[in-house]
Amino acid sequence: MKVAEPESGELRYIKGVGPKRCLLFQKIGIHSVRDLLYLFPRRYEDRSHFAPLDELPFEEPITCRGEIVDVKFKPIRGMPLVEILIGDAGGTLRVVWFNQPYLKNIFQCGQQVILFGKVEAYKKSLQMSNPEFEIVDGPSGESIHTGRITPIYPLTEGLFQRSLRTTLKEAIDHHLAGAIIDFLPQELRTRLDLMPLDQSLREMHLPTTFETLDKARRRIVFDEFFSFELQLFLKVKAIRREYQSPAFRISPGLIDEFRSSLPFQFTGSQEKAVLDLVKDLERTVPMNRLLQGDVGSGKTVVAAFALLASHRSGHQSAFLIPTEILAEQHFRTLVKFLEPLGIRPELLTKSTETDKRARLISELKQGKVPVIVGTHALLQEDVTFKNLGLLVVDEQHKFGVHQRNQLLQRNPRPHQLVMTATPIPRTLALTVYADLDISTMKDLPTGRLPIKTYWITRKKQPDIFTHMADRIQKGEQAYIVFPLIEETEKTDLLAAKKEFERLRKTVFSKYRLGLVHGKMERSERETTMRAFTRGEIDILVATSVIEVGVDQPNATMMIIENAERFGLAQLHQLRGRIGRGTLESECFLFGEPTTAEGKMRLRLLTKLSDGFLIADEDLKLRGQGDLWGIRQSGEPLFRVAHPILDEAILLQARQEARKWIAEVPDVDGPKIPVWIQKYLEQMPKTD
Repeated sequence: MKVAEPESGELRYIKGVGPKRCLLFQKIGIHSVRDLLYLFPRRYEDRSHFAPLDELPFEEPITCRGEIVDVKFKPIRGMPLVEILIGDAGGTLRVVWFNQPYLKNIFQCGQQVILFGKVEAYKKSLQMSNPEFEIVDGPSGESIHTGRITPIYPLTEGLFQRSLRTTLKEAIDHHLAGAIIDFLPQELRTRLDLMPLDQSLREMHLPTTFETLDKARRRIVFDEFFSFELQLFLKVKAIRREYQSPAFRISPGLIDEFRSSLPFQFTGSQEKAVLDLVKDLERTVPMNRLLQGDVGSGKTVVAAFALLASHRSGHQSAFLIPTEILAEQHFRTLVKFLEPLGIRPELLTKSTETDKRARLISELKQGKVPVIVGTHALLQEDVTFKNLGLLVVDEQHKFGVHQRNQLLQRNPRPHQLVMTATPIPRTLALTVYADLDISTMKDLPTGRLPIKTYWITRKKQPDIFTHMADRIQKGEQAYIVFPLIEETEKTDLLAAKKEFERLRKTVFSKYRLGLVHGKMERSERETTMRAFTRGEIDILVATSVIEVGVDQPNATMMIIENAERFGLAQLHQLRGRIGRGTLESECFLFGEPTTAEGKMRLRLLTKLSDGFLIADEDLKLRGQGDLWGIRQSGEPLFRVAHPILDEAILLQARQEARKWIAEVPDVDGPKIPVWIQKYLEQMPKTD
């Protein structure tokens, strides 16, 4: 159902917004009054307290108010200067604006003016230069820009703070009622103590007090979370209504059989994750489970059990993996786990020989291949299955939504297990992956030692290189990692190549070095990484292309150059390339950050090893951003809400959304409550 937007919802009806400004607004995605009202300030400045003119502090932002007692216009060295003198009961203040000659026609003696800026000493008197100002009517006149809690908006070229505030006030005063309707039921608003929508939008743009601003923000945050969760639960309900999956027949002894075939014991996390899978796979409701675990937590073992359960129930399985080298590693691991149980996995990638590919495609179609491991090659049109019952996807955000759905859009629908080695904070998982059930693995396999991490200065580099050479002499391997940032990619890559040549010819001339980076041909890069995995290279010099996909238990040392240029979660992922065996491993962060945040990142990494705690801290430090690439858009998922800082509101909104959607008997249009349809249509859209 489409909610008709009244004429007053068009931007052109706002006083002062002409065709040119309409185009400027459209550049930032604002096409209506409703869009404009949801353009929230990025921060606020408290300009509500007026300092007497005889008590103005130096060199700090201050708000003051006075009557204009003199106005002058004079050029100084060819530069137009407008000067006013204001006074109050206690004193006077000289105020100047440079290169703004039009102001001479704005200021008049007797006007009340509010100023916001910094005071400095000038020729034995006080002066404020180029402050924000506002002329108000009389001593009690209402202010927009100063003398209040003032909104500071995100800007684009051609839009300015003063004009944007004026436009927002005009929209709120004269167009709010016509553009916004509060579709949230009164019962729900009363029970959760939520501010009415029109009042909350007014307070977000023109706060009365910080207390009312907090209440207004709470309503907006609730709406963002609630609408998002409603849409996700509707999506889940639609899938479960439209599709059924095969119910696997899992014998009571299958877990014991699998466990006894392994050369190690299950961790507690692996045991619980397997039980979660059994519960899901025995139902006809399509499984949609996220298996998230820290680097090295043993997720592939859990996936292997799911593949076994699928085969024993008479179904095929596909394991979709983003890169060839990672697919090969998973394939080798699965062969070790599944061959003793009578299952021979197959591998299909871009590099698969033509004859073998033709054979695999034929046997898949006939149902003769129980488990196929592969890259995007599995998504080709001629790859078909006789009875696909399970899809496992590793690092699903590396695939497009359409690509992932290719193997799912069939009836019966395969069960789906999504794996990720990027630890996701719980509250973020409830939003980004709200349509998935979640199994979390935190335990590390027996025998794994924590990685010792050190933040060091470049002065110590020779000592670290000597230490690295000693360990390589004993047969161990190492990584040296360089940043490769998009904005400075050419310079970064040149530096990495030069350092590689220097190290190869001088410090490590006795050892075998390899270089990999994202600009190399894929085949050349993967050949080098395979050589490292086979132990034919002692030191792998690399960019962050090794963040996911290299599993070499013999690699025990890592140096990360310019570590301050990496994000906290990315540093943890890089560090996870070592410490994958039983030998003690060490990570050295070469970095000299100049910001407090940069220093905090490196300090945290030396203290924390739990990837989930690190992910929490990373989200706090960096904000939502693109959620570490989980989303395929760079825009933040929410405009105001923050999944960690607003956790309590998120959980409340999720609970309410789940309850409302559970009561919907069908997902066909007329049976969804009308208020939910209208509410979702009015809310700003998220990807």
